[in-house]
Amino acid sequence: MQRIGLYPGTFDPITNGHTDIIGRAVKLVDKLVIGVAINAGKGPLFSLEERVAILKAETEHLDRAEIVVQPFEGLLMHFAREVGASVIVRGLRAVADFEYEFQMTAMNQQLDREIETVFLMADPRHQAIASRLVKEIAVLGGDISKFVSPRVKDRLLEKVGRA
Repeated sequence: MQRIGLYPGTFDPITNGHTDIIGRAVKLVDKLVIGVAINAGKGPLFSLEERVAILKAETEHLDRAEIVVQPFEGLLMHFAREVGASVIVRGLRAVADFEYEFQMTAMNQQLDREIETVFLMADPRHQAIASRLVKEIAVLGGDISKFVSPRVKDRLLEKVGRA
């Protein structure tokens, strides 16, 4: 039986922290589905199509497991069932992340006890990275090269008019 993991997020944009979690998650599963949340309410900077394309480009070098990048809308647990996931992968950066994730996991368990949530601690080098902050730094003219890949940096700077 194939073990399928689901790593959901908005990925607006994908950061080195996301890439680190993906690289570690593929060691735990046979197939990793990266679920790109539509999240129109959050007002993402990058379109859904752009985020999917960027994720595909940023993960193409990983070959330990099959990786599928797929957009989704609606309830995470419905999407997890749809893709056959038995594990949801979440990254934790700090205590504040844990409090939010703890509550989400408890609710998700009420919806489907067959799907486990696995938490991977962020590498200490990436614990402060948040997509929201990376975008803000880019808009204000700061150096984001420590937080995203060169390819993502170029796309983000172009998007915010700083290329």
